[in-house]
Amino acid sequence: MAKLNVNPTRMELRRLKTRLKTAVRGHKLLKDKSDEMVRRFMLYVRENKRLREEVEGELQAALKAFMLARATSSDAVIEEAFAMPGTRVRLSASSKNIMSVEVPSFEIIKEEGGEMYPYSFASVTSELDGVVSSLSELMPKLLKLAEVEKTCNMLADEIEKNRRRVNALEYVMIPQLEETIKYITMKLDENERGATTRLMKVKSMLEQKD
Repeated sequence: MAKLNVNPTRMELRRLKTRLKTAVRGHKLLKDKSDEMVRRFMLYVRENKRLREEVEGELQAALKAFMLARATSSDAVIEEAFAMPGTRVRLSASSKNIMSVEVPSFEIIKEEGGEMYPYSFASVTSELDGVVSSLSELMPKLLKLAEVEKTCNMLADEIEKNRRRVNALEYVMIPQLEETIKYITMKLDENERGATTRLMKVKSMLEQKD
């Protein structure tokens, strides 16, 4: 591992030891954060899998019911039944913090008034009523699935970034600092031995003169 290009002085040694201590502490904190993020990520992945299977199953059932309704009613009747929506909803979008990652949070707010079935029951078959009811109940689950899936993507990106930071500290910065501290310590010891040797030689020369 290449050392840093610094002057081998005691002041520089103290500064590098402080940096090493900070880097080691930062590495531990980032590693702990990474482990906790992975744990939470796995919880969201399992929730995403459960929601996706549930939503896909209900959506498939609703589509089958819709195809049956189309088979027993004309296209004009179905288009007329859905021409004007009976209810209105609003989407409330906000964010929440998960391990310093701002992830989306969605909520459906139904407005007062309106009817779920915006048509006359006499004009359509009961299968179409079931489709409307199923899709109405499915909408919040679809929104929750979108929220959880986006959270998974954002957490995965942050885990990857955090992993690169941990690796940079563990395999680059900390070894460089340790190698540089070792080099400076050896240089200072070498200089100290050299100074001691010179002092002993000067003392010996002075004693010989006496």
